[in-house]
Amino acid sequence: MTRSATAPFPPHEARAIARAFLPAHVLGNRYDYFYTLSKLRSDPLYPGVLDALRGTTAPVLDLGCGLGLLLHALRLDGQAMPYHGVDIDADKIRRGTRIAAQCGFEHDARFAVVDLAQGWPPHAGSVAILDVLQYLDADAQRALLADAIAMLTPGSKLVIRSGLGDDSRRGRTTRVTDRLAHLFGWMQETPKCYPTREGLQSQLSAAGLHVDFRPLYGNTPFNNWLIVAG
Repeated sequence: MTRSATAPFPPHEARAIARAFLPAHVLGNRYDYFYTLSKLRSDPLYPGVLDALRGTTAPVLDLGCGLGLLLHALRLDGQAMPYHGVDIDADKIRRGTRIAAQCGFEHDARFAVVDLAQGWPPHAGSVAILDVLQYLDADAQRALLADAIAMLTPGSKLVIRSGLGDDSRRGRTTRVTDRLAHLFGWMQETPKCYPTREGLQSQLSAAGLHVDFRPLYGNTPFNNWLIVAG
């Protein structure tokens, strides 16, 4: 693939993914379509994650999957590993399951409603934790990361995208935007604790993992970083 791992999807690829989220009826609600198209064209998240997972074949557990955009991005990229997406938002899980089935992905993908503040399903393979950690308190973050590390199998990856806790302008913008996302109803939870680079590095390195940090905010104003461990 010639796509950049630090830039959003090119317009034609963003549209190719977003089209799956169009309503069946011409007068149906197009919110999911416009949301996914806007995110894919402005946020380098998924190209960065695809680059991190490319070459692996282990099943992927997507913790906090939302509508399952990672699944669609993986398939567009030619990555065919089994996919399991979980999220606290039952309505997003319902819509994500339906759209995945319409795309013919139901045989190697599944979705479930899971509150990560209460626990997570068993898994063996790669783990994606994308824009989730800040919605857990510090103890729950450490517990989730410890269990995610234990889920890794040879050749698999732990892929995290998170805003990092610091006092930079990007850090402040991230905190305000996350609160607004909750206020306007897109996110059910409010942020509780932003992880620090030092804390993540310490826990992942102590488990014997090689850890790579890279900024992944592209042209956005947010303090988002991609952390890949394996």
